[in-house]
Amino acid sequence: VQPNNYSTFYDDQRQNWSIMFESEKAAMDFSKQVCIAKCNSSPVLDSVLCQDLVLGEGQGVETGDSLEIAYMGWLFQNHGLGQVFDSNVNKDKLLRLKLGSGKVIKGWEEGMMGMKKGGRRYLIIPPAWAYGAQGVAGRVPPDSTLVFEVEIKRVKLVKECSGSEGQSVSSRDSPAPSPVPNSDGFSAD
Repeated sequence: VQPNNYSTFYDDQRQNWSIMFESEKAAMDFSKQVCIAKCNSSPVLDSVLCQDLVLGEGQGVETGDSLEIAYMGWLFQNHGLGQVFDSNVNKDKLLRLKLGSGKVIKGWEEGMMGMKKGGRRYLIIPPAWAYGAQGVAGRVPPDSTLVFEVEIKRVKLVKECSGSEGQSVSSRDSPAPSPVPNSDGFSAD
């Protein structure tokens, strides 16, 4: 994924191909289909597939960073997107997550590493990296492969936690007001 609706790909012979799309949506839709095609062409999906949709700005996130995330999750069924089983896209609250805390499925932790603020990524997560053989009663059948579209709305880097006197140092926040109360050191400006 490149700025101005470009995407760059390599073929089997490592030749570079650049494609320009008419809109950001067309570029994102194409990138999603590339990720689904990668999944469908894998004999066994044994790791998380990641496809950037929007690169974002700033430093890549790593273990210990606190994030606020908008997401949508689908079941992967019949070689494509099945039903939505979870989403916070039309809700007031973003998901708050400290990367590496183990509070979300392993595939999310792995798939979000290196993302940047404002970045959007498509993740296809095999059962072993998701809910495994147990699934989630009433929502995720056992041994389900999951698809997520995640967007990092706000980031607080672990290195920005405190200044030399222990005072809070501003994080790289978006200019929009936070939809959740000010806590955990996130500033609301």
